[in-house]
Amino acid sequence: MGKPTAEFIPLNVAVLTVSDSRDAASDTSGDYLREALTGAGHRVCDRAIVKDDRYRIRAVVSSWIASTDVQVVLINGGTGFNSKNSTPEALLPLFDREIEGFGELFRMVSWEEIGSSTIQSRAVAGMANQTLILAIPGSTSACQSAWERIIQDQLDARTRPCNFVSHVKKP
Repeated sequence: MGKPTAEFIPLNVAVLTVSDSRDAASDTSGDYLREALTGAGHRVCDRAIVKDDRYRIRAVVSSWIASTDVQVVLINGGTGFNSKNSTPEALLPLFDREIEGFGELFRMVSWEEIGSSTIQSRAVAGMANQTLILAIPGSTSACQSAWERIIQDQLDARTRPCNFVSHVKKP
């Protein structure tokens, strides 16, 4: 997991919070992700909050996929097992390729924190139009775990043996 002396490449990242109760003033998870991204050297090029509705989620994410500027979409919320949670259903039809290992790895990391409750996490990831899309639970602690243990390294061109930087579109 060491990082050789390759150059850091800042990415353009859009952050989406999926929630029926959060707004700009109470979106602690979106705030955390914005701060983590900018602290790592990336640019948050857009940010939105949408209700947990598969068509609203899909509309926002589709516009970012079509954008020539957005390289990564980071989504928090709507991934639980509750019947109202619809983020995976919104995203799966958009993916050109699903990244199955992301959900598996997130649940492994989450197991250490919440035990068997992680079985209800439906974290997903995929690529669409050379845009990396990552969807994680909406709790700030889950966002922190996902960022620190998985996402930060995968958005860093210096991470070896592989990362996603070479797979995303060039703005």
